[in-house]
Order: sequence, then structure tokens, then C-alpha cells
Amino acid sequence: MALNNAYDMRPLRHETAVGAGAQLALLALLGTVIGLGPAGWLTGLAFGVATWAALTRALRRSWLESFGPANRVTLARATLVGGVTALVADSFESPPPVTVLVALTTVALILDAVDGKVARHTGTSSPLGARFDMEVDAFLILVLSIYVAMSLGPWVLLIGTMRYAFVAAARVLPWLNGALPPSTARKTVAALQGIVLLVVGAGILPVLPAFAAVLVALTLLVWSFGRDIRWLWRVRDGEAATDVCRSPDLSPASNRPQALQTPANSMNATHAA
Repeated sequence: MALNNAYDMRPLRHETAVGAGAQLALLALLGTVIGLGPAGWLTGLAFGVATWAALTRALRRSWLESFGPANRVTLARATLVGGVTALVADSFESPPPVTVLVALTTVALILDAVDGKVARHTGTSSPLGARFDMEVDAFLILVLSIYVAMSLGPWVLLIGTMRYAFVAAARVLPWLNGALPPSTARKTVAALQGIVLLVVGAGILPVLPAFAAVLVALTLLVWSFGRDIRWLWRVRDGEAATDVCRSPDLSPASNRPQALQTPANSMNATHAA
């Protein structure tokens, strides 16, 4: 699409407005059904406003002709993550309705596998869609790690904050923003984080097995980041030019294939391995 003054943002603004309305409706439903407290309301509304503002700004800069079905799925997932965020914020004041929390999180994780397939099948993959998908994934993991940390300890927060710490480090060390080869291991470790935090957060495991499961997930995440950082360092020094061809676990690393794979954004199901 030609970049000119005729670019019409109105259809895209309508999509983001619908998303904001859906977020408000979900919060109202939670408030009616379970009695969402002030902390939950304020946090959920803050999430909704931040999502609407960030997405609107990104769309304005992307010059997309249409929002696309894959982004609608991701927006629906973001709405569910907003609900999870509200419930976790409310849990600091009163015990959360675990069934509702688990249900919203489960659907959000399932939809994570849907938006990429929709993007590929409809030919609507885009860098914006990939980034949107990644940010929703990363924030959900952060919120779940906060929830689980309340029962297992603050060390669990390392799972949710590792990606954001890496982004901060990449501002100082630009070579960390380099592209990575696709990796099945990366995808597996990424997906495992959400599943483990969901199962532990559901309270179906005794304390020791829950502790062990989260510790294993964190260990794999550290290994995954470490492997990618080592690879990026070697590429920076010109020592890994042919490693992509020799990598034993190459496969499509992202459901939104136009996204650049780096340790910061390949935590697309939440991380990078």
C-alpha cells in the first residue's frame, strides 16, 4: 500500500475499540460473577488501556490495510490475559477463584497455537502480528509467575522477568538483537513455561512436586537463553556462519514466521531456546 495521506486508520481504530470494549465487558462479567475487587478492576482497566494505546500506535506506524483474522485471535487472547491479570492482582487481597483463573489461562494458551495457524492459512502474517503475539505471551507468563511466586517464593519471578531483563540488556549490548536459527528446543521450552505455571497455579500438585516442576522449567529457560546468547556471541565474532546449516533441531521457530527470532522475542510462546 502506498504511503500517502489517503491512509485510513478508521477501520483499524474500530478493531482496537472493539478489543477495549471486550476487555471492559470481561471485567464487568468477572465483577458480577466473582465480585472483582478494586485492585482487580484498576489493574484490569490499566491493562486494557495500555493494550489499546500501544496497539493503536503500532497500527498507525504499520500501514496495514486490514487488521486481519490472526490479529483478532491475538486480541481475543489479550482480552483473556487482561482478565487473568485482574484476578492475580485481586489475589493479593483475597483468595482468587482458581477455577476461573485456570479456565481463562487455559483458553489463552490454546489460542496461542491458533493465531499463528490462522496467519499462515490466510496469508496475513506480519511483523506487527508477530510482535503483538509475542508481547501477549510474555506478559501472560509474567503474570502467572507473579501468581505462583506468592506460594513458592520470589525466585519464580525469574521466569516472568527473564525476557524483559534480556530486552534491557540488549539496549546496552546491541549484538543481543541478532537473528537466531529456528529451533524446536526453543519452542518446547517456551511452551513449557506456561503449562508448568498453569498446572502449579491450579494447585493440583503438592508443594514439593510443584517446586520441582517450576525449578525444572526455570532451569530449562536459563539453559535456553544461555544457548542463544552463546550463539549470538559467536555470530558476533564471526565464528558461527555455518552453524545454522548444521543445527540438529531446526524447524519453524514461530507461528508468525515474519518475526525476527531473538532471545528477546522468541519467548513467543514465551521465550527462546
